Amino acid sequence: MRPMQHSSKLQNVRYELRGPILHAAKKMEAAGHRILRMNLGDPAPFGLEAPESIVVDMIHHLREAQGYSDSKGIFSARTAISQYYQTRGLMQIGVEDIFLGNGVSELISMTLQAFLENGDQVLIPAPDYPLWTASVTLSGGEPVHYLCDEENHWWPDMADVAAKITDRTRAIVIINPNNPTGAVYPRHILEQFAELARSHDLVLFSDEIYEKILYEDAVHIHTASVAGDLPVLTFSGLSKAYRMPGYRAGWVAISGPRMATADYRESLELLASLRLCANVPAQHAIQTSLGGYQSIEDLVKPGGRLREQRDLACRLLNEIPGVSCVPAAGAMYLFPRLDPEVYPFTDDEQFVLDLLEDQKILISHGTAFHWPAPDHFRFVILPSTDDIEEAVRRIAAFLGVYRKKAAAIAAAGSK
Repeated sequence: MRPMQHSSKLQNVRYELRGPILHAAKKMEAAGHRILRMNLGDPAPFGLEAPESIVVDMIHHLREAQGYSDSKGIFSARTAISQYYQTRGLMQIGVEDIFLGNGVSELISMTLQAFLENGDQVLIPAPDYPLWTASVTLSGGEPVHYLCDEENHWWPDMADVAAKITDRTRAIVIINPNNPTGAVYPRHILEQFAELARSHDLVLFSDEIYEKILYEDAVHIHTASVAGDLPVLTFSGLSKAYRMPGYRAGWVAISGPRMATADYRESLELLASLRLCANVPAQHAIQTSLGGYQSIEDLVKPGGRLREQRDLACRLLNEIPGVSCVPAAGAMYLFPRLDPEVYPFTDDEQFVLDLLEDQKILISHGTAFHWPAPDHFRFVILPSTDDIEEAVRRIAAFLGVYRKKAAAIAAAGSK
């Protein structure tokens, strides 16, 4: 029998957060090693569970959630999302502007498939959440990465964004708060994105899944609130702020001139119908989640678990010689830098694999997020303070040995 061959569409698709490094970690665990996992943004394994009221409400609706729902999602959930955005000043977002999906991940793929022609370019931040790059590629588009500036709070370098717009550019992706840097963008940055979109007739895709996870004086501003005259797709859901990624409850809201988005909406409704519907039990959790007390606020305020873990991780990482870390203003991650003068790694994936083998700790390498240089890694702040302290201790030990070896080689070479 002729072997099955994989599609050529996958040739340039990567999702290294669940790639060879994770496979190596699983192999080590199968051999009996305990791996300290600091790599994935899943709150549940670290005791950050969904609020009880949401779980109870979902269980209460299970009997009526056995059949298919409307392909766009149940009416009560879409109404709750519409009302949420209206309380945030986005009065133009109505019930029919909302599509529910099996997490934001499914909706990213659907919205791009409904939009892109082969060869269309989409601007995506570097570093990015790599699903965006993969989904653009799978949809026939060409991802083009614009740089974010580590020395300026990890905000986008707007001159670089503008320089990378061509006659093939169709859209700009904004990830705010950003994964993996934790940057939260101020109004003037979003206004510059909107102005570029106006000038070049572009669509804005705004990934706002971490919008409620903010530290200190950070304020989240919806991209759609500064671009009411433009087509904007706003993505969010329950996975992060409500600690329920396994339930797969996400949404996208389409705003902007209806005449300009009418054909696109029809195409998206077709794709939504083809997948029949999103996970129905989880849809019933949306209304309860968006209403009432927001438990995430206790976790991010001073003394809250996420705030304390962010502060601890950032302080300890900055204490390692040759490592610098910009404090995250939002989200669940840090993106530390390894000084190339101290750690001249040429392959950050190999660095992470060596760290895993030597110290039994799993982190994510920076180039997995399409950062262009092998000098960063992503560190998740979800584990307990004890685990964060132990993780940084292991990283420091590994890097300390590397520095000693590098110094010895340099000394030998100078003789």
